Order: sequence, then C-alpha cells, then structure tokens
Amino acid sequence: MSDVVIRAEHLTKDYDLGRGVFDLNFEIHKGEMIGLVGTNGAGKTTTIRQIMGFVKPSSGSVTINGLECYANADIISKQIGYVPGEIAFPDLRTGISFLKMQAELHGLKDLSYANELISRLALDPRANLKRMSKGMKQKTALVAALMTDPDIIIMDEPTTGLDPLMREQFIEIIKEQHKRGKTILMSTHVYEEVEDTCDRVILLDFGKIIDIAELKKVANPEIQEFEIAFESPEERERFLKEKIEYPCKEEGKRKIRIQIPRAETPGFMKRLADFKLAYIDEVHDTLAKYFGRKFKEGGR
Repeated sequence: MSDVVIRAEHLTKDYDLGRGVFDLNFEIHKGEMIGLVGTNGAGKTTTIRQIMGFVKPSSGSVTINGLECYANADIISKQIGYVPGEIAFPDLRTGISFLKMQAELHGLKDLSYANELISRLALDPRANLKRMSKGMKQKTALVAALMTDPDIIIMDEPTTGLDPLMREQFIEIIKEQHKRGKTILMSTHVYEEVEDTCDRVILLDFGKIIDIAELKKVANPEIQEFEIAFESPEERERFLKEKIEYPCKEEGKRKIRIQIPRAETPGFMKRLADFKLAYIDEVHDTLAKYFGRKFKEGGR
C-alpha cells in the first residue's frame, strides 16, 4: 500500500495572463512535513486552495488519500486541520464561541489540547472576533486547526501577524505535531521557517515548480566548501603552487575558498597539515543560498 497522502499530477489552474499554477507534480508521504515557498504571487495559495478542494483545476488533478480533492471537498475538509492565508471568521461574538462551534462540528468533547494551545500562544479567546488584531486572529485559527488532532495539517502563511516570540512557540508546536507523525504542508515566503522543520521544500516561481529540495541534502551536500586562512600571504602562495584538483577561489591576501567532495575531505585535511593555518571553517549551505543558485541556473 502506498504511503502517499497528497498527490498532484500535472496540476494546473490558469487564470490567464500568466497567473495561476502550471503542470505541478509532487507527492507528500505520510508523516512528512513539506514546505511550499516562493515570493508573493508565486502560486502558493492557489496550490493550497486546489488541495483543499476550494478551486477546480483547469487540468490535471490533486488527490488526498486517493480522493480527488474538488469532487470530495466535504469529505476531505473533515480530515484536515487548515489555516487559511486570509482569515474570515463567521458572525460570532468571541473567539470562545468560534472555537466551541468548531469543536461541535468535529464532535470534539475533550478541549484540553485546545486550552493548552490557548495558553502557549498567549491567546485571549474572550476577545471580540471582529476586533481582534491580525496576530490574535492567526492564533485563533491555529488553535481551531490543531485542537481536533487531525492527521493532515495544511497551513497558508501561518505565522503572518505573529511576533517573534509567538513564531518560536508556533514552530515548537508544529515540530511536536511532526514528531507525532502528522502529515504537514506549510506555505511561507520565509526560508528560515522551513529550514528547521521540514523534510522537503517545494520552490514555486511564476506558478511553476523550480525545485524540490531535501533539507538533509541541502545541509549535508556532496560537495563541501571551506574557507581557509593561512598565517601569511607567502604560506598561501606555497599552497597554491601545489597541484590543486579542486575548485579554488582566492579571497584577499591570505584566504581561499575551496570545494571538495565529502568523501575526499579527510585526505585533503591531511595535506593541509603541512601548512601554517590561521583557521579553517566550513561554509554551510542555507536554503536561501541553495535556491538562489537554482534561480541563477534558470536565468532568473
């Protein structure tokens, strides 16, 4: 039995004039946390709305647990904890009223986890729904999405409006959900929000998938880059006169940057023992740098 929970095949929603998403192909497996990143207008919300069954694709398909999303939107919505990008609450007086209504719709009797989330997010649910700040609305939507303990969690820019402390608290909460085996899709335009949480990240640009990156491979690339500072310019020149079979770039009078296949790093370090060094540092890759290279490769 396949462990694919969400599958998009040639998924397209064409709004004309180059707007929409085009020929998206990806799979999200059970227990995975996937980031969906891109600038504003890249197609993140359009993709999520099709997964939720709110929007009918122009062509292609997207399924959750084998069910076509648009045709089975009512069934699918009951399986998902969803945080929309644009929050519009019903005409209820307080956050408490809204959360109670959500609990009743899902047949939720035990509100202990909801109360824990309210406390951790410093939410005052007694506040008037219509007068809530953007951050308070976001917190209320997060509690509503997570309190029913759904197996699938889909969030569109969930940290918008949250202050830095609440963002950290949210990340801790979502990490806990990930550890519990939940299948999670989170869109954001902030790379740092997905670097420490996701298994893979889908990069969208102008409605198309530019790359799907595995975070472990980004953090531990096959090619390692090092910055090496020698004790003197003369020592660096002595090194450069050696036969260097790796890509090497001079920086300043004493430094170089060099790229070495991971498997060959130990042997290279032994060679460096013959030289006087001030320091050697590995230059760690980040998701922003990785995707920056992908943009350049695509001529962007």
